[in-house]
Amino acid sequence: ALTADGAAWSWGYGGEGRLGHGDEQIQSLPMRIEALAGQRVVAVSASLLHSLALTANGDVWSWGWGGQGLLGHGDQQNQLLPK
Repeated sequence: ALTADGAAWSWGYGGEGRLGHGDEQIQSLPMRIEALAGQRVVAVSASLLHSLALTANGDVWSWGWGGQGLLGHGDQQNQLLPK
């Protein structure tokens, strides 16, 4: 979820880091994605296995399951935090 001030929040099943909180825990309540603090997020997209955030300065961040190069980082590593 995205707030009016550009903060990104996530909750639910955290396997493979798909929530972006640095772990794989289930979050029963919305939790701010602290790794994006200081960034003004203008759009988010979440799928079953990974998520993306676009910031006001045009940077794209991704996290979650990295198989098949899904995250665009040039590898197949899972990312527990936005990168």
